[in-house]
Amino acid sequence: MTLDDAGPRPYIHHMMKNENAPSEALAPAVRATGLVVSRGGNEILHGLDLALAPGSMTGLLGPSGCGKTTLMRSIVGVQRYSGELEVLGAVPGSAPLRGRIGYLTQEASIYPDLSARQNVAYFARLAGPRARGVDEVLAEVGLSGIAERRVGTFSGGQRNRVSLACALVAAPELLVLDEPTVGLDPVTREDLWTAFRRIAEGGTTILVSSHVMDEAFRCDGVLLMREGRILAETTAPALLAGTGAETLDDAFLAIIHQAESAESAGRSGGPSATSEEMSR
Repeated sequence: MTLDDAGPRPYIHHMMKNENAPSEALAPAVRATGLVVSRGGNEILHGLDLALAPGSMTGLLGPSGCGKTTLMRSIVGVQRYSGELEVLGAVPGSAPLRGRIGYLTQEASIYPDLSARQNVAYFARLAGPRARGVDEVLAEVGLSGIAERRVGTFSGGQRNRVSLACALVAAPELLVLDEPTVGLDPVTREDLWTAFRRIAEGGTTILVSSHVMDEAFRCDGVLLMREGRILAETTAPALLAGTGAETLDDAFLAIIHQAESAESAGRSGGPSATSEEMSR
């Protein structure tokens, strides 16, 4: 059973309504319809529908193990799936997308025996004609002062910045970040989120995952995931207003309870209380 079958989707659409949206919107940078991923005979993602606006920063939020990384792997083209998925107007993993997508995994994919500058320069050579200036990118992520140091001597937050620089040097149109702030101190997290916002304002579409609900306030929009389903596609203020909760954690719990009630009603053939209430 997909979430649409269970009933909460009208509630999600109610929350997403934007009276100020332009009548002629650009095509989504990422669009998924009925996206399903299965591994070992088990369905991991259950018919997801989503759309990311170009130049937006979207937070993918939910508990560990809910399918965030699987969704991101599908988008960057390293995960088999069924259903429809279009990224920057092409099929994920196809030749037209090479160099147009930056992907930061949870583990820093850099060379510890090289300096920050050498790492970024290496990825710039791989990017070819698309590459930005190495110094420009190092400055953008706040590494200019330690660029000559070997990455193996860096802190976790500094290594994350090097990974980000290596992704940015190819001038990606879509940047996918898998929990880039996990385990970092508040100051480093603040610096990274400032960098993410600056990158998005430059026109890059960003999808960033986290299990810290308060980070939703940093994003233009949020996708709330649980157990391989998207429970809501909204904004942090709208989520609080729509649920009446005081915190995002409480709002997320309210969404979960509403989804469970709607699913139970769907199985029993009864009306969806959530849908009825939100359509009034």
